[in-house]
Amino acid sequence: MPPSPLSKSDFETLSHFRYQLRRFLRFSEEATHRHGITHLQYQLLLHTRGFPDREWATVSELAERLQAHHHGVVSLISRCEKLGLVQRQVGRNDRRAVEVHLTPKGNDVLNALAGQHRDELLKLQGIFRVPGADELDAGAGTGKR
Repeated sequence: MPPSPLSKSDFETLSHFRYQLRRFLRFSEEATHRHGITHLQYQLLLHTRGFPDREWATVSELAERLQAHHHGVVSLISRCEKLGLVQRQVGRNDRRAVEVHLTPKGNDVLNALAGQHRDELLKLQGIFRVPGADELDAGAGTGKR
């Protein structure tokens, strides 16, 4: 059975979600720019420190988290390394792997920015939310297509 067509309400819900997402991303771009880094560099720092159960991540893990190609992440790491934000280390379990660790400077920048991002997310509580199936199916069976 083909999916049912979207209703006007579905389009409005999807539009509102994308609008709120874009507002948050713009905030992030401006905040990172004020700290002298790009939003991608911030995301690299965040995913490195935020990797589950440890304080570092491999290049492959960061590529997955950033949804980017391996070679692009290697270039991003190199730029962060030149800024003194991260350092590479040979993998402790697999010497072919490269571990990415934050430097003290990287931690300082991340702490400042992550605090601002947390505060901005808290301001968006109740405004920025993922629409549920009940909202996206709002026009189903009502003839409002």
